Amino acid sequence: MAIFRSASGEGRAEVVLTAGNPYGSRTLVIERDEDASVAYLCSPDGAVHGAVWLANHRPAPPVVDLARLNSGRPPLMPRPGTTHPDGRGPLGRLSVLWFEEGDGVAIYEDDDLLAVIPGWADMSRGMPGYARDAVGESPFAWALAEALEGLAPRISNARSYWLWRHAEGSWPSFQQFAMSHLDRVLGRAGRYWDAGGDRLPAVGITERPPHEEREFTVLSTVGMSCQRMPTVEQWIDKPGAYARIELAVATRDDPREAALLLVWLAQYPWHSVTWLGHGHTAKWYHEPATFPLGPGYAGVLMLADPPDMPDMSGFTFGGEVVRWLWLTPITAEELEEHRH
Repeated sequence: MAIFRSASGEGRAEVVLTAGNPYGSRTLVIERDEDASVAYLCSPDGAVHGAVWLANHRPAPPVVDLARLNSGRPPLMPRPGTTHPDGRGPLGRLSVLWFEEGDGVAIYEDDDLLAVIPGWADMSRGMPGYARDAVGESPFAWALAEALEGLAPRISNARSYWLWRHAEGSWPSFQQFAMSHLDRVLGRAGRYWDAGGDRLPAVGITERPPHEEREFTVLSTVGMSCQRMPTVEQWIDKPGAYARIELAVATRDDPREAALLLVWLAQYPWHSVTWLGHGHTAKWYHEPATFPLGPGYAGVLMLADPPDMPDMSGFTFGGEVVRWLWLTPITAEELEEHRH
């Protein structure tokens, strides 16, 4: 049985809404035909990561319509699973609200919460999204009302975050806040580079030349912690302590070379819908000979609070602590060891 097989308009379904997240890593697609409506959360390659039934537009069948599913058409919710067993009219005006992390989305019908596809939705594990008109739990949708206690704060936080983020002056105010912290812990600033380009999240790189007893330059990202990383809650029991990070690297050589490591990873969590944490590794994306800190290395190991590096603690944003992960170059052999 193919549940939510595609979001490509197979069969006679039509796309009624397409909306991308602010980071370009997920797209919400809502489809309908004359009988039902469904929403899909897709990656740029078209793969479906989450899906939820939204409505039946005709009387519900007593059981799952297998032939309909296997044809790739939007599923009809069986009668026991819907608050509208006789069906309902077409959906009204649709709008969306993306989670701060970009991995989940709330869907509204005429300003009323219609459905939520969170980042942890996973069709392969039988975890669809949540729908207002769903009853109980089915492969097509789980009841939204039963999950609102956990989802409502996330949705409220997302609305507040994007209102702030799109307000004039929000990014410069964050920059100043972060730079002031780095002034205190690292000393005066040197050069500053934009590492975000025209894509969100906005990220810069600040250079901190040798200072007092410190004989090496420190480079740090500025802006990663301005938004929470995706998927942290799927791996960590208390994600609030790990969801906001900045990256740092120390060098005694040309800082511009080391800065390339930060340019490489600064937007990675949001564009790849993943997270970075203590002990994680990243393989250099190009030939080893081009590795910025020397051709003998193949990637980096990320460490929180290494004993030989400055103490970066004391910075919070959004009520959550920000952790600095230091990038340490490692060889291909070390990279393999850490992966096993």
